[in-house]
Amino acid sequence: GQLSPWPTYTSGQTILQNRKPCSDDHRKRSSSWRQQSIGIAKPRYLEQLENYLRKELLLVELGKDSAQELRLQPYREIFEFFIEDFKTYKPLLSSIKNAYEVMLAHQREKIRALEPLKAKLITVNEDCNERILAMRAEEKHEISMLKKEKMKLLKLIDKKNEEKISLQSEVKKLRKNLAEEYLHYLSERDARKILITDLNELRYQREDMSLAQSPGVWGEDPVKLTLALKMTRQDLTRTQMELNTMKANFGDVVPRRDFEMQEKTNRDLQEQLDTLRADYEEVRKEHDLLLQLHMNTLKERDQYFAELQEIQRTSTPRPDWTKCEEVVAGGAERWLLLTEGKNSDQLVDVLLEEIGEGLLRGKDFFSGLGYGESVPSFLRFDGPVENKKPTRKQVIEVLKDAWKERIAEEEKEKFQDFFFNFLERRFGTSDAMAWAYTIFENIKLFRSNEVMSHFYAVLMGKTNESMHVKHLETVTQLLKEMTNVDSQNEGIITIEQFSTVLKNTFPLKKEEKIQELMEAGGWHSDGTSADVLSYRSLFMEDEEGRREPFVRKVWEQYLEEKDEYLQEIKQELGMETYDLVTLSKLRGALMSNDPSLDKQTMNTYISQAFQLSESELPEEGNEKEETIAVQLQLILDRLHVVDIRRIGPREQEPAS
Repeated sequence: GQLSPWPTYTSGQTILQNRKPCSDDHRKRSSSWRQQSIGIAKPRYLEQLENYLRKELLLVELGKDSAQELRLQPYREIFEFFIEDFKTYKPLLSSIKNAYEVMLAHQREKIRALEPLKAKLITVNEDCNERILAMRAEEKHEISMLKKEKMKLLKLIDKKNEEKISLQSEVKKLRKNLAEEYLHYLSERDARKILITDLNELRYQREDMSLAQSPGVWGEDPVKLTLALKMTRQDLTRTQMELNTMKANFGDVVPRRDFEMQEKTNRDLQEQLDTLRADYEEVRKEHDLLLQLHMNTLKERDQYFAELQEIQRTSTPRPDWTKCEEVVAGGAERWLLLTEGKNSDQLVDVLLEEIGEGLLRGKDFFSGLGYGESVPSFLRFDGPVENKKPTRKQVIEVLKDAWKERIAEEEKEKFQDFFFNFLERRFGTSDAMAWAYTIFENIKLFRSNEVMSHFYAVLMGKTNESMHVKHLETVTQLLKEMTNVDSQNEGIITIEQFSTVLKNTFPLKKEEKIQELMEAGGWHSDGTSADVLSYRSLFMEDEEGRREPFVRKVWEQYLEEKDEYLQEIKQELGMETYDLVTLSKLRGALMSNDPSLDKQTMNTYISQAFQLSESELPEEGNEKEETIAVQLQLILDRLHVVDIRRIGPREQEPAS
């Protein structure tokens, strides 16, 4: 229908004149204006829109599951009616509507994305609360047990104290009894002495009477008898004096038997007292230790609770790696092959390699790095360089051919110069620089590939090429030994033959290391593996140069053994990381740690450690050895680059 400008056409009537509010004219105008305003009706189109909106809202509210989104739909339709009817303002109103729709869609996506996180937070919060309650219950139980133990120990201490008091009272009683017994024995001794004196006097009187009554006495000389009596009395007087002296000197002495008995009793009581004191000190120390342990437990609980709150605040959900299946070339099957046996950190590297490969293939030219000294010799070029865009398989084939030519080379030149000369011989002088940049960018990107990572480490000087060459020689020797054992040339050997070959090839490896290699080759200790083994499959590799687990385990064990060997040298030196190590000390540590080390190999290790040529090394025992010194950490870093391994056992076997 037609659109009415209501209520704009009444605006001229609503303008009041400049009158005083209290005047009669002002009152008349106000009342007349109210009457006119009441009489003005709304436009028909506005009433239709309001009725339609009221009806739609009523229908939405009658629904049981009326969401907020449904309540917006009637308003959205009313706004579309406005846009369609107001042709002049349609672009502006449409842009306003679109802006609000985009913002609402963004808010809906944001809410939808946050809903799983909210559920995760609720789950984590409930889990943490349960753990906290469990920890509190456990701590409460432990605290109750400690309190019971404390009460038990306190009762034991009280019991010991009571025993100590009873023993002290018993000792006091025994001392009192000892004093009484001493007085009793003293009186008995005095009475005994008096009785002995009386008995002696009676015996003397009886002898005198017997002498007087005997008939032969009258025939003796009276002078002789008088003299004998006089001498006897003198002896009696002297004996009496000695007896009095003995009484005076030893009157208060306790008998030795009683003294020893009391001394033994006192010693036993003293030992019991010392034992009780030691037990008391031990119990007190244990109590203090338990208190300290309780305080430490409380501190750890508070620390764990704080860490838990921090984790709850900063925790993020783990990534869903299955989302990468649709992005990576090859789909889910190739992504499963790439991620097999890898942790999250390694998966990030794989994903970066895939992203980097796409960026690398999209780049047509590389920028030359110039001719600076820090630039490797095979990359010194200024200007754009063409990207050859080879496949990963082509790069690996080039690297393998380079290794074959390097091993067969008689006169060894620097590895970087050899690599560039090899590219010139293979691709020509004009394309050598382009291939150098292309291969360098590829091997720098694909670190998870063994062939590329080893070649990049050797090319940049992070490891010595002798490590890779020795590894290839070891793998070749293993294959040769297994082929020799396979007399029928069927490609199959027994598990016993496989174990014998490993022990003969690696005589210094421990039994658990041999078992690890056998398990990597397909043998299982639980007896579920077969008795025979297809050994040729252990040395196969795919088109991207990935080796079988057996060859990878040989390389991993070599790196572990090298680290153990360097740590043993460090322990043999007994020095800190930043202490200076002289040439003579390093030589002694090498000989002590590996007695089977020959002179040529030792000189090779020492020249690498001190960055000296073998001709510059002083002779053994020369004073100049003490003047050459390098930090221990620097020596270990330099030795870690080269191929260093144990030659013989740590201690030589005695000759039979």
